[in-house]
Amino acid sequence: MRAPALPLDRKVVLITGAARRIGAALALAFHERGAAVAVHYRNSRNEAARLVAAMNARRKGSAAGFQADLGDLDALAALPASVIRTFGRLDVLVNNASTFYPTPIGAITAAQFDDLIGTNLRAPVFLVQAAAPELRRRKGLIINIADIHALRPLRHHLVYCAAKAALVMLTRSLARELGPAVRVNAIAPGPVLWPAGGVDAKLRRRIVERTALKRTGSPEDVARAALFFATEAPFVTGELLTVDGGRILGGGG
Repeated sequence: MRAPALPLDRKVVLITGAARRIGAALALAFHERGAAVAVHYRNSRNEAARLVAAMNARRKGSAAGFQADLGDLDALAALPASVIRTFGRLDVLVNNASTFYPTPIGAITAAQFDDLIGTNLRAPVFLVQAAAPELRRRKGLIINIADIHALRPLRHHLVYCAAKAALVMLTRSLARELGPAVRVNAIAPGPVLWPAGGVDAKLRRRIVERTALKRTGSPEDVARAALFFATEAPFVTGELLTVDGGRILGGGG
């Protein structure tokens, strides 16, 4: 007897920054639901290769890696076309790639500003521009990974917070611009992963204490939210879903 089709069978998903952390959890979750996954990476070639190999070991030809510098407008324009050449279609775009570091008001440089705005806002704009014709054709979906600090400022991270807030408004604007063919939603993670550079243990405890659930989440929590938009929410567009254990309800940043 043939196994029943998975919810995302024959769909193709492009995830930026997919080689590690939340991006890798997103890739595995979509793959487990039957999708073919385009794993975008910039520098994490080895991690991307391992992830692609693991997915292809389960279903041959169901994953491929795509290297691109999202700061390069030509690379942004070419990325969706490369995915379509490889898999024959593109149904879901997940703008997950992000840059995060402090920019206190007295020390912001033009290079930092351009980097943070470029990765967190400009890249999603131009990637959507390049992918929009195919997504319209497939009645597809865009998911933008924002941050709860798009809604509540994080001390000393002025430019990052502003870029993520703009990404939330971009989500709503795109939902109007690309509807009815394409749905566009966003996810705002809270304390599901600490920054790669580490966070002081005392600060971690304080952040967790300010969540309603009094615990951290996981990258898989974000992935489940993305799957909700992809498989269970055909009448939802222009929305922001916080995945933060109730951190948005707590005290100051």
